[in-house]
Amino acid sequence: MSFDDLPGGWTVWHEETGGRAILAYRPDVFDTEQFAAPCLPTIYLSPGSPRRRPGVSRTDGWTVTLFLEPEVDARVETADTREAGIDTALDLARAFATGDIDYRAAYQVPREDYFDRLDELVGREA
Repeated sequence: MSFDDLPGGWTVWHEETGGRAILAYRPDVFDTEQFAAPCLPTIYLSPGSPRRRPGVSRTDGWTVTLFLEPEVDARVETADTREAGIDTALDLARAFATGDIDYRAAYQVPREDYFDRLDELVGREA
């Protein structure tokens, strides 16, 4: 299983063979001029459960997280295998690229100007 079917705008930022992977959305526009670099949407595929206790090394599934900023996650999904995690990551990437992710709901403090620009980028109507 691989990320060969990434939707437009997404790229593999980092991938470890059989391990974690990071996907990035439009790094060409999240360049500090058009959009702030820290706002680069990313999808992390990581081994382990999000409920895993710190220091526990046993892998118990995979976690797929769509981050809008380093501390702002829009979706967290789990998968039993890495292959299922890749499928989940691809589904999230497609949903984001088509404007089907409600990124506004992930923020406690609204950033309307940023949201309007992001709506334009993904072709989503406000």
